Amino acid sequence: MFNNNDYMLGNKTAKYLYHRYCENLPIIDYHCHVSPREICEDTEFENITQVWLYHDHYKWRIMRACGVDERYITGNATDYEKFLKYAEALEMAIGNPVYIWSHMELEKYFGVKEPLNPRTADSIWHKCNAIIRDEHLSARKIIRDSDVELICTTDDPCDDLRWHREIEQDRDFHTRVIPTWRPDRFLNIENNQFSDAVKELEGVSGKEINSYNDFIHALQERMRFFNSNGTCIADHGIDTVPFRKISNEEVNTIFKKRLRGQPVNGEEAEAYKTQLLISLAESYNEFDWAMQIHYGCERNVNTRMYRKLGPDTGYDVILDENNGRKLTALLDQIEQTSKLPRIILYSLNPADDALIDSIIGAFQNGTTGTLMQHGSAWWFNDNKVGIEHMLDSLAARGVLGEFIGMLTDSRSFLSYTRHDYFRRLLCNRVGKWVEDGSYPYDEESLKEIVVGISYSNAKKYFGFEGGATVGS
Repeated sequence: MFNNNDYMLGNKTAKYLYHRYCENLPIIDYHCHVSPREICEDTEFENITQVWLYHDHYKWRIMRACGVDERYITGNATDYEKFLKYAEALEMAIGNPVYIWSHMELEKYFGVKEPLNPRTADSIWHKCNAIIRDEHLSARKIIRDSDVELICTTDDPCDDLRWHREIEQDRDFHTRVIPTWRPDRFLNIENNQFSDAVKELEGVSGKEINSYNDFIHALQERMRFFNSNGTCIADHGIDTVPFRKISNEEVNTIFKKRLRGQPVNGEEAEAYKTQLLISLAESYNEFDWAMQIHYGCERNVNTRMYRKLGPDTGYDVILDENNGRKLTALLDQIEQTSKLPRIILYSLNPADDALIDSIIGAFQNGTTGTLMQHGSAWWFNDNKVGIEHMLDSLAARGVLGEFIGMLTDSRSFLSYTRHDYFRRLLCNRVGKWVEDGSYPYDEESLKEIVVGISYSNAKKYFGFEGGATVGS
């Protein structure tokens, strides 16, 4: 039945593992895009639309697919009108994970169990808004109510990390909020804003930048600053994996050419990105940071809407391009140049699951635990089909029990229910393997696997301290 306590748990073993071991585990959200300022200032919301629809382009895409005018999505319609239009669209989204996520969010945070549709929308609007008003629903309250133990935000190297420091000093708030290093502006040398980004880096680092080596030293200075503020993860959002190896002198020539305002061609940009990723990986190894690489995404493909709304508004797509040979060459070059840091690989293209699982198996060094990870099913893949496909691939070609589990990758504070969605699918998959005879019913082993993937593997992999103790 829809929205009951056992939804997506299709067998007896799955139900037992989920309810006994996973249902009440805390959340470690090691990659997301929520605002540290909103956490620090404990932003409050006036109505359900503000907290639910303002930052969630998953929901925006549902509305656009139903022909909803942009006025009711990101435009000047009232919040009530936007909520009603979303209710109309959601009713048609059968089979889409957003349908389940939305109802998980309504139930967990607002006690709403009935389906949202045009017939129920008005009463649900008033019920949710009464809870927002009476319970002073805020960013921190949502985090507390979600039992979030740790959040890793996504932060530019030039960020002063003010909000993170203020959160850290607040002894009344117990969720750790850690900055993640995200140097995309400095990878994308072909962008018009690249020279401005380098100038900004020069200012915040206090180091004059006239060469590629100067640039690396300035980045390393900022890494030391981030490291002193708790950073232990770097993240890189790239469309395709670069690999074009050239000399340090040639990279310096390309860098200086761009600083003078001259354009670079595609081969020069790829060579620069290759060298920068190698240089960054060497520094991450020194700082003992994990390195996330997100690829396989073509961003802002709708030029008209990009000019109107800007980035991260729902106009990115899966990029169908073969990255395997270059990805393997890049990892091999990093390994030869210094030593691989811990690396998590994500592709937005689900066709890359088997590729990634074969690649990570070739670069596990066997001395420091699991070095390479296949990142969680991401974005267009964090649904039942995509998650199960990723779990099946990793289980078939690697060691699923070492997987570090789910993340929200979201800008919405209500997205923590996605961890529950994932844990249900995980337990269902594991339960299926047990009940079809593929794995014995050994409760201690099964507990270690599902709790590890849901919670404790990430703590161990990233070196996060403290946290919950799971009962026997």
